[in-house]
Amino acid sequence: MIYVKFAIEVLVVGFFIYIVTGRLIGTKLSFAKRITSVLLSLALTTFVYWYSYLQHTTILQGTLLDAIFEVSTLVWVGSMLLIAMLLYLVFELFDPIGISVQETRGQRSLLARVRLYWRQQKRLRQVLRIAVTNGVVQTIKYARQRENERELAIALRRTLEQCGGIFIKFGQVLSTRKELFSPIFIEELEKLQQGVPPLSEAESLRVLADALPVSIDEAFAVFEAKPIASASIGQVHRAQLTTTREQVVVKLLRPEVKEIMLNDVTILVEFASWFASKSAWAENMGFKELAIGFADGLSEEIHFDIEVRNTLQVRNVLKKSAYPVRIPKMYTQYCSDSVIVMEYIEGASIAEADFHFRRLAIDRTQFARTVLFSFFEQMLYSGIFHADPHPGNIFIDEKTGHPVLIDFGAVGRLGAAQQEGLKLFLMGIRQADAGVLYDGLTLLVEENDPTQRARMEQAINQLLLKVSFVDRIPTEELIYSLFKVVRDFELAFYPSVALALRSFVTLDGTLRVIDKDFDIFTEAKAFSASYMRDLLVKPFTEPKETRDKLEEELVQLLPNIRKLPRRVDQLIQRVESGKIILHHDIFSDEHNAKFITHLFSQMVLLFVGITFGIISVALLAISQFIHASYAVYLNTTAYLGLFLCAILLVRLSIQALRHTKGG
Repeated sequence: MIYVKFAIEVLVVGFFIYIVTGRLIGTKLSFAKRITSVLLSLALTTFVYWYSYLQHTTILQGTLLDAIFEVSTLVWVGSMLLIAMLLYLVFELFDPIGISVQETRGQRSLLARVRLYWRQQKRLRQVLRIAVTNGVVQTIKYARQRENERELAIALRRTLEQCGGIFIKFGQVLSTRKELFSPIFIEELEKLQQGVPPLSEAESLRVLADALPVSIDEAFAVFEAKPIASASIGQVHRAQLTTTREQVVVKLLRPEVKEIMLNDVTILVEFASWFASKSAWAENMGFKELAIGFADGLSEEIHFDIEVRNTLQVRNVLKKSAYPVRIPKMYTQYCSDSVIVMEYIEGASIAEADFHFRRLAIDRTQFARTVLFSFFEQMLYSGIFHADPHPGNIFIDEKTGHPVLIDFGAVGRLGAAQQEGLKLFLMGIRQADAGVLYDGLTLLVEENDPTQRARMEQAINQLLLKVSFVDRIPTEELIYSLFKVVRDFELAFYPSVALALRSFVTLDGTLRVIDKDFDIFTEAKAFSASYMRDLLVKPFTEPKETRDKLEEELVQLLPNIRKLPRRVDQLIQRVESGKIILHHDIFSDEHNAKFITHLFSQMVLLFVGITFGIISVALLAISQFIHASYAVYLNTTAYLGLFLCAILLVRLSIQALRHTKGG
């Protein structure tokens, strides 16, 4: 009976601790962390309480209420509460950096997640050992000499290469970031090659059967189990539909990809964080942010239903396009999260299409211009564009000679303001006008400071002078210089804009594969001139559409126009009465206000905690010199104050950790 009573007491206390820790720690809590912290603290403190005190007393022979309100029980409960919070703080300290791909953790049991954590730590140690072995630590704080930069580039390339898997793919993505990295780094990272053996025919059929919404025989009359192409994420097969006998391409997701994502992407972000912490160069380059962005993008690529939706969107955008660019048809009834079935188009990648260019007598310049203008149309009018236009993703249709775009796993989206900003950017380049370029940039960057306009225009003028009076504007240099101007003024492009500019650099290299003399900015000037000409003649060529648009704009403006006289009159009255006061402070910005409010609340908690600690220590010191009976109350109050001080400081530590992680 005594042990039953004690078990009930333990359960009641455990439930109490579980509820109270949630309230004291505050903000969002992980259920697994809370329950683990409570169970560990419950087991530890109960063991100590029983063997050091409880078994030697008769407390449990009394009533349950008496046992709960016993002084030793209160000490036990307080200790358990404090240890539970400290354990939660430890878990928060060692929790990996939070990124979107880790949401899949919630589907695993606690034991599986513990095993996964230790496996990740082992893999992280392996990655760091590879980095040290390759001399990354020795070269990471290189001087600005070319030789040392080459050494670091080689060390980084070897590290990514030996880590394999997603690390190689990350390096391949970095090799396209010519606006960030010097040619030395690009040259080294372009050497990364990832040889991925294809799945066996039996494995391919098994994966297909699991991924298809219907049976294989119901979907395909013929399916070639041997792939025609294989990559790190998926592989491609040819097939023939059962119903229409059309030739199709079947893209399968490799079965191990999601597991690799769960394991290695977290390690990659940890490695990037370590790399950035060791080097001011890597930190300023945003190396950690590059890894997190790569991880987020990869998490979309492994969901084929997103690629299907992207393809359908771009296909619908280009239906009425004046530029004959073809997008494969999607057979959505057979598609799923792990399989894509699309139209098969006879052709070849532009990198291997010399025969078709000669056979069909295709003008390479005109072909490249069609591709470029189609991308401008996607970016500047619809706002949805192919974000990875490398040569392997642009084919030539061997029947018609038209361009074909494939692989829409990476798609960018621009809002109306950003579209307008890019249009102004192209017009500014065409007119060599720093004012127009500045107006475009203000729409492309976050939190622009208008007071910096004169200095920014001066910097833009310097940029324009670099590319003036030359036959061909070096695209990579221009975009790199543009990013540098933005960084120098402590601004940042919207992520979608940065993606569009990077795609522009990739597209430039691709178009020069088609035509080595193709000048993307000369053609961009022609597109810009055409755009301005269309704006001028549109009211005459499309009078009905222009009238409808004007009517829509007027309907939106009329309510404000009607209020204008009254508002002007009110403004004049306020000026005359001296009631107009211009007021601007740090709280005018929402982000600043939130930051200051958060900081103030943290400071208040900190001062309260420190105050409790100082007063408690003072009371303890005073009680040592008092021999009267009431000294016990001073001791009790002092220990209670120290307990509250510890609770507040632990809460502050947890919140600070979460704030650092962006949680």
